[in-house]
Amino acid sequence: MTERHIIRPSEANERDVFEYALLRVVPRVERGECINAGVLVYCRARSYVGARTHLDETRLLALDPDADVAGIRAALGAVEGVCAGGDAAGQAARDDAGRRFRWLIAPRSTVVQPGPVHTGLTVDPAAETERLLDLLVR
Repeated sequence: MTERHIIRPSEANERDVFEYALLRVVPRVERGECINAGVLVYCRARSYVGARTHLDETRLLALDPDADVAGIRAALGAVEGVCAGGDAAGQAARDDAGRRFRWLIAPRSTVVQPGPVHTGLTVDPAAETERLLDLLVR
């Protein structure tokens, strides 16, 4: 087990449980090929929901040279907007963080799809969002 997975007793009390899911781009749903393009993070204890995205156009176009890059970027931006709340969240603006996260991770058969939900412990959910983006997407 690596150092980053070891939780010392003194650290366990400072950390909160969080859930996360990858955002996958499936340019041709019938083929099932995908690339990771973002991460969603939810921490109930801190009422936090956040998303960070990164679209690797070269990888996307390798899967589908005719992919709608602008449309995919817009869909990823919409996910970030729902997480941010406010006017960018549209009708979801009135929903709490947990409800917005659950709506975003609901299975769908569109070009941008959520992956399975995983859990972890964190002291800073926003920093965790960035760490997971670097680790799993970039």
